[in-house]
Amino acid sequence: MVIIATAFIGIGCVDNGGTTTTEQTSPADAGTTENTVSGELSITGSTTVLPLSTLEAEEFMNTYPDAILTVKGGGSGVGIAALIDGTTDIAQASREIKQSEIENANANNVNPVEHAIAWDGIAVVVNPENTVTELTFDQLRGIFNGTITNWADVGGADSEISVVGRDSSSGTYEYFKESVLGEESYSENALALSDNGLVKESVAGNPQAIGYIGYAYLDENVKAVSVNAGDGFIEATPENIKSGTYPLARQLYYYTNGEPTGLAKEYIDYVFSSTGQAIVSESGYFPIN
Repeated sequence: MVIIATAFIGIGCVDNGGTTTTEQTSPADAGTTENTVSGELSITGSTTVLPLSTLEAEEFMNTYPDAILTVKGGGSGVGIAALIDGTTDIAQASREIKQSEIENANANNVNPVEHAIAWDGIAVVVNPENTVTELTFDQLRGIFNGTITNWADVGGADSEISVVGRDSSSGTYEYFKESVLGEESYSENALALSDNGLVKESVAGNPQAIGYIGYAYLDENVKAVSVNAGDGFIEATPENIKSGTYPLARQLYYYTNGEPTGLAKEYIDYVFSSTGQAIVSESGYFPIN
C-alpha cells in the first residue's frame, strides 16, 4: 500500500549550487529479479510530485511485492528538510535545492544528489467565467504583489481580483515568485493554500479568483490563460512545455543522500526506465528522457 500524508511545515525553495546531479536511463529490472528487490523506502516532499510518486510507487510494488514504499507530501522544503534530518530516503521537489539547504545538509553529513525525473509546467488559472484569456508577466506581477486589484485593469470585468497562491513550504510558490515576482513579495491579501488541488478548487469556486497550479492538475473546472514573458503570448500546452517555449516550464526532482543504492537505486532506475517514464506521461507530466 502506498501511504500518502500531508504536512504543512517546512522551508522555501529555488537556488542551486554545490549539489551533485546524476542522470539515469537504465531500466529498473536490468539484472534483477522480484526476489532480489525488497525492503522499505520513504519518499517525502513536493505535493506537485506527489501524484507522480504515488503512481510510480504503486506500479513498482506491483512489480516487486516484497518492496514497501511510503509516499508523503508536505512541500518541497519539507522533503529536503526530512532528507537533511535523515527521516526520509528520497526528497521529492518541484524546484532545485537552495544553497543554504546544501550547507545545512553538509553540516549534517548529508550529500544531496539531484535526479531530474520529469518536466512540468505551471498553469496560471482563472475561473471559466472570467473573460480574461491572456496576461503579461508585468500584469501577473502586479496582480500577485497586490498593485493590480481589479480585473478591469487587465481587460476583464469591473470586479475585485481574488489572489490564490501556495504556502511558503511549496516549491511551486518559490518557483513562481522567482520567475514572475522576482525581488518583490506576494500580496499580503493572497490566500496561501497547501497544495495544487486546493488552489484549483478555490479558483473553480470563485469567478474573481486567479491562481497557479502544476499542469497535471489542469482540468475543465479552471481556465489556463496564455502568458507573455516578453516573447509573445504562449499557451500552457504539452507541446509548448516540452519545447521550452512556455515560460513557466520546470523540471521535477528527487534528491538522495549520496548516490542511491539498494532499494532507492532500484526505484529511481525504475522511474527512469521506459515503464517509469510512460507513467510520467500518464500522470500529466512530461518525460525527462
